[in-house]
Amino acid sequence: MFAIVSIAGQQFKVEEGQQIFVHRLAANEGDAVSFDTVHLIDNDGKVTIGAPNIKGAKISASVLTHVKGDKVIVFHKKRRKGYRKKNGHRQSFTKIKIDSIKA
Repeated sequence: MFAIVSIAGQQFKVEEGQQIFVHRLAANEGDAVSFDTVHLIDNDGKVTIGAPNIKGAKISASVLTHVKGDKVIVFHKKRRKGYRKKNGHRQSFTKIKIDSIKA
């Protein structure tokens, strides 16, 4: 059984027991979170598609930890002008574990 769900503005294909990294959520470590913007559920070949969401469907998850991703380098250059600018950042992520999928 899997589902397509929107979490923090991105769509993920999730299964029970799966651990995924999502953009940072406003929850503490160990908290339980739930998501109700479920777009598709596949239950052993029986597919339910929402328009745009499935009513009554819910994904329950628990927050494992908050981490920072790898450094991303942002480099701007204009050739023959002597203009170079180098910046970078590390994105904040939340690692969650999918506990249950309810249709």
